[in-house]
Amino acid sequence: MLDTPAAPRTAEVPTLSLADQAHDPDAFASAFGASFERFGFAIVADHGIPADLVARAWAETEALFALPEPEKRGYHVPGGGGARGYTPFKTEIAKGASAVDLKEFWHIGRELPAGHRYAGVMAANVWPERPDGFRDTFSELFTAFDRAGDRLLSAIARYLGLAPDWFDVAMRDGDSVLRLLHYPPILADAEGVRAGAHEDINLITLLLGAEEAGLELLDRSQEDEGARWLAIKPPEGALVVNVGDMLQRLTNHILPSTTHRVVNPPPERRGRSRYSMPFFLHPAPDFLIETLPGCVSAENPNRYPQPITAHDYLHERLVEIGLVR
Repeated sequence: MLDTPAAPRTAEVPTLSLADQAHDPDAFASAFGASFERFGFAIVADHGIPADLVARAWAETEALFALPEPEKRGYHVPGGGGARGYTPFKTEIAKGASAVDLKEFWHIGRELPAGHRYAGVMAANVWPERPDGFRDTFSELFTAFDRAGDRLLSAIARYLGLAPDWFDVAMRDGDSVLRLLHYPPILADAEGVRAGAHEDINLITLLLGAEEAGLELLDRSQEDEGARWLAIKPPEGALVVNVGDMLQRLTNHILPSTTHRVVNPPPERRGRSRYSMPFFLHPAPDFLIETLPGCVSAENPNRYPQPITAHDYLHERLVEIGLVR
């Protein structure tokens, strides 16, 4: 099942416009939630993240990863679990995989004021000396992602029959992370893939950069054909949004956290780097992930009778993927 297909089908994930939310929030929530319930994924255009900001961020991402290896490693935080700053190539491994992922990445988190009550569990950011303007660009981008994420969580709340602002308390000072990802050129004898089959840990992920081929989801709906991998091909500039394990747990699997991966490119493109920017939307560390009563029924009994805080759940998963030991 995990062999890369020669020509994967394209997933029929609908492309929705977040601009529609303003004049018909219920219709947008219905379409967005239905895509999540069917695929665990949605594609969202007109998301409000400025195109010039995104272009600046791509340029600075490429410049960051082009820095000399010793300089980049100077921003690695040993024992920090990859929470902030640089994580070197071939560090992270998908749960249950035998080979590490062929990627390096940089994490940017929320800036907290001095003395904040979450300062003990949410690491401070690490800012590189170059490229110039990096801190300003990615602080602005973090805020833009945050705003788009709030709007999408409001749609999810509506879809679940909750108040539109239900997630607001959970997300206030949440431990969200903006990841800058670099998949370097692939060697002919490379073991493994750019990102092994996995599910995300958080509530939802907002991804820029999926236009470059490689991202695939595992579709389990084809009972006659069995599970199969489907390529995700969004329009240029659109967000690919997917359910994370925290939301799956919260909704008792009504919204599924779908397995996905980033496969290696064909031989003629293996000499090219691939870049992407996922924004992992996390609730506050002390938010209690407790199954929503409206997602429990006789046909769908509660899979998670024991609640867990977002911080404890995150720690468990970071151990599983090798970032915390």
